[in-house]
Amino acid sequence: MHRRLSGAIRAGDLFCGGDDDETHCYPQQMADADLASLLSREFVEGDVFTDVDGKDAVVANKELYRCTFRGGSFERARFERIVFEACVFEDCDLTRISLPHSALRGVRFVRCKLLGVHFSAVSDHPELHFEGCDLRYAVFDGLSLRTTRFHDCGLQEAGLNDADLVDTDFHGSDLSGAVLARCELAGADFSRAHGVFIDPAKNRAKDVLVGVEAAVQLARSFGIRVDGYDEPRAVVKKKGRR
Repeated sequence: MHRRLSGAIRAGDLFCGGDDDETHCYPQQMADADLASLLSREFVEGDVFTDVDGKDAVVANKELYRCTFRGGSFERARFERIVFEACVFEDCDLTRISLPHSALRGVRFVRCKLLGVHFSAVSDHPELHFEGCDLRYAVFDGLSLRTTRFHDCGLQEAGLNDADLVDTDFHGSDLSGAVLARCELAGADFSRAHGVFIDPAKNRAKDVLVGVEAAVQLARSFGIRVDGYDEPRAVVKKKGRR
C-alpha cells in the first residue's frame, strides 16, 4: 500500500517527497491504461485512462491514487467502495454515475459532464474541486463541502439541502433553480455566481457573500423594491367628488 508523502516535487521522471527528515523518490508512473486493467487490480497508481468506454461499468473495492481520466465516458457506471485520492477527471462524460460508499480525497473534475450525479452517497467529508463542469440536477444533500470550489459550473436545479458550505466558492457558476435549505453558509462566496437565491429564514446565512443580483432577488422576496432595478410604484390618484 502506498504512503502519502508531504512536500512532494517532481524531478525529471521521478516523483520525490519527504516524511519528516527522509526523502524518497520513485519512478513517475503515467502508463496508458484501459478498462480491463482498471477492473483487474485492487490498487492503481499513476495510470492515465484516455477515451475509455466505461458506460454501465461496475467498478468495486479499489483504491486509485494519482490517476487521470481524460475524455471517454463512464455514463451510468457504478463506482462502489472506491477510494479516489489525488485523481483528476478531464473532459469526461460521467452522467448519472453512482458512487456508493466511495471516498473522494483531493479529486478534481475539469470540464466534465456530471448530470444527475448523487454525490450524497459518497463517504463523509469529500475533498472536491469542480471547474467548468455541467452539474445540472446533481445532488449534494447532507454533505460537508467546506472549501469546495465550484468554478464556472452549471448547477441549475442542483440539490444542496442540509449541506455544509462554509468557505465554499461558487465563482462564475449558475445556480438557477438550485435548492438551498438548512445550509451552513458562513464564508461561502456567491458574489460572482448567477441565479442565486438564498432564503435567510431557511439557512444559516450569517457572513455569506452574495452579489448585487442575489441581494436584489432577496429584497424582492420581501416585497421590497430596489432603486435602479425596479420601477417606481405607480401612484393612484383619487377621483374627486363631483
